[in-house]
Amino acid sequence: MSLLAEDTEAADLGLRWKPGFAALGPAFFTELRPTPLPDSYWVGRSEAVAGELGLPTDWHESKATLAALTGSMPVAGARPIATVYSGHQFGVWAGQLGDGRAIMLGETEGGLEVQLKGAGRTPYSRGGDGRAVLRSSIREFLCSEAMHGLGIPTTRALCVTGSDAPVYREEIESAAVVTRVAPSFVRFGHFEHFAANQRDEELRALADYVIDRYYPACRTTDRFGGNAYAAFLEAVSERTAALLAQWQAVGFCHGVMNTDNMSILGLTIDYGPFQFLDGFDPRHICNHSDTQGRYAFNQQPNVAYWNLFCLAQALLPLIGDQEVAVAALESYKTVFPNEFEGRMRAKLGLTQAAEGDRPLIEGVLKLLAAGKVDYTIFWRRLSGYMADGNVEPVRDVFLDRAGFDAWLLSFSQRHAGTDRALAAELMRRSNPKFVLRNHLGQQAIEASQQKDHSGVATLLALLQTPFEEHPGADAYAGFPPDWASTIEISCSS
Repeated sequence: MSLLAEDTEAADLGLRWKPGFAALGPAFFTELRPTPLPDSYWVGRSEAVAGELGLPTDWHESKATLAALTGSMPVAGARPIATVYSGHQFGVWAGQLGDGRAIMLGETEGGLEVQLKGAGRTPYSRGGDGRAVLRSSIREFLCSEAMHGLGIPTTRALCVTGSDAPVYREEIESAAVVTRVAPSFVRFGHFEHFAANQRDEELRALADYVIDRYYPACRTTDRFGGNAYAAFLEAVSERTAALLAQWQAVGFCHGVMNTDNMSILGLTIDYGPFQFLDGFDPRHICNHSDTQGRYAFNQQPNVAYWNLFCLAQALLPLIGDQEVAVAALESYKTVFPNEFEGRMRAKLGLTQAAEGDRPLIEGVLKLLAAGKVDYTIFWRRLSGYMADGNVEPVRDVFLDRAGFDAWLLSFSQRHAGTDRALAAELMRRSNPKFVLRNHLGQQAIEASQQKDHSGVATLLALLQTPFEEHPGADAYAGFPPDWASTIEISCSS
């Protein structure tokens, strides 16, 4: 029996749905309804995402909408499902996983999937309660929109709704639901699931669906002798490489880069124990659960390649030749460094590549690491120096003033003859003033736990336009307090 919502009391969100992923058939998902939460309330809303979905301007004023996006009322026309996938977690095969607390309402006619995270137990919950807590839901909501504001490919978040229903983690916390939005939530792990179970027919159906929907150029390519599946793997590798270059350039740590947390579209997905670097430490581990440092900041590019190799193994029955599959991964090794250097040149205000750029980039990163210099503040102040010529605010963040002065000389020589105003503008557009630091998120969370959600709204406004000055908001762009280093973020959410 289909669970297509035809209830007389279903909430009409003004969205029209199409089959999308559900057209693949029951081997790929389970139909179910979210589990209601009592007495829900709004915590945060993104009007930008509402606009992307085409929601009316008064969308949030309806009690039915609030109930529907908390999982307490069916959505008109939606066919909620939870999908099955498998994956490697911390480098170890974990077997079947799946949407353990995420329930997809469906795909809109505009091509966006809408998913409720924290909406209750599914067949893939593996003994869990299917819930999400308020603190992690706020973090995901804010960081999804922050990454979009930074221009980094990501899933989006329409809203967070809360409830006082208890959720049991290390302590009793309150429940919340994040409404997530993306062109697709398909992960590497979806392919691994069917490959591991030798279900080649379903594996091919999934690959064909993703290629035809999101990578149609792979059907007509002459790459790899016209092998569409190898071309698909190469395209995913290149998108992933570009994504990792953006992460590294902005100082973003994901924290749990399991294969089931890797998007087939090269999106940042599954915000758990993430962190934007404060003091620059290439070996920083943001996930308190990562005792071996597998997902340390400087390991992320290599882990992404390892995950792509797992995807290649999963696609091998379709590609048909191991050497071709390995060759399809090869471009990652050139796309990542080229993209990373391009991003770093922009942070330095350089529009054209030149010999000596790599030592200039490596030199400043070594200086930052040696002094654990605040990553975001350094780059923003360097942008200011290019605009007004005042170097003292930049020098002030270094203990090794002589080392910085030597690097600055090379930097200045590289900019000889360039238009400083144009370079400064490029730097301001490449070096954000605001990022979602852990302590800022924590302050907003603690206020929201007391039913004061103004901090969430303030951060959202700053993070959606992080390159702007936002006069009066300098406190959100300052150095983190000492207690920020004591915040521990784990996989518990």
